[in-house]
Amino acid sequence: QVQLVESGGGLVQPGGSLALSCAASGSIFSRNTMGWYRQAPGKQRELVATITSGGRTNYVDSVKGRFTISRDNAKNLVYLQMNSLKPGDTAVYYCNAYPPRELYWGQGTQVTVSS
Repeated sequence: QVQLVESGGGLVQPGGSLALSCAASGSIFSRNTMGWYRQAPGKQRELVATITSGGRTNYVDSVKGRFTISRDNAKNLVYLQMNSLKPGDTAVYYCNAYPPRELYWGQGTQVTVSS
C-alpha cells in the first residue's frame, strides 16, 4: 500500500526557516524522482522542487537559493529545508513522485508565513 505522510509545517515569521519531512512507503519512492509540491489558497497545486534517486535536484525559480530538497534512500524519506521564507510561500506542502501519482496524495502539511 502506498502512503505519503508529510510533517514539519507550522507558523513562521518572514525570513524564518522550516524543515519539512515526507515518509514514503511502497513502490512510490524506490528509484523514483520525488518532488515537493504546494497549493496556496485559491490556486492550483504547483511543483516546487524535485530530486532524482541519484540526488540531482531542480527547483522552481521562486525558491532557488532558499529551499533545499534532499532524500534518504535507505529510510524512504524526502526533506525540504526552507530558508528565508516569504508570505508568498504560504501553502499546504505535499510530497509525491515526479510526475505525481494522482491517486496517492497525502494530507500535506500547512506552512504559514506571517508576522
